[in-house]
Amino acid sequence: MVEAKQTAAEPPKLKIVGGVPEVASLADLVEWFLANDERTARIRHSYANELFEWKQRDDEERGAATYPFENAEARFAIGTIQAVNENSSEPLLKLWITDVLEALGAAREMKTELTNAYRLDDGDPEAVALTKSEKLTTAAEKRLYLTNCWFEILYTAEARVLGYIYQELYGRPFAA
Repeated sequence: MVEAKQTAAEPPKLKIVGGVPEVASLADLVEWFLANDERTARIRHSYANELFEWKQRDDEERGAATYPFENAEARFAIGTIQAVNENSSEPLLKLWITDVLEALGAAREMKTELTNAYRLDDGDPEAVALTKSEKLTTAAEKRLYLTNCWFEILYTAEARVLGYIYQELYGRPFAA
């Protein structure tokens, strides 16, 4: 019983075979973060899924190719595992995480600018982004706001998990 509590308090160890993380091990790690890390777990919230579904529809309407992920959580989990597999060296993973953090910062900045400029938090600051976006005056502003709301949730989760994976793989914390 005590051992189970200790295991839940820390992420599972990443299993590496031939210098490459096992996919099942990566999946277990992603699941642990979804279950135990509040900022990563936001991707499971219905609010995040609404943004994800909106983004999928918007991309399809604009002619962009989309992959039919089941939900926001699946998009995050598969994307995270792909990022590790495709960035299989320390310099590549470091560059990827740096890009994710830069994109996260840009998404937060744009979301904040639009929120302040259009006073989107006036009235009901707890309203979901789709409701707040109704205050925006153009389709382009709405798309920009909602896209950045989605990116903020996605990139926050991705940065947290990838940062941990980087540390497990290379024996030191990620530093840009």
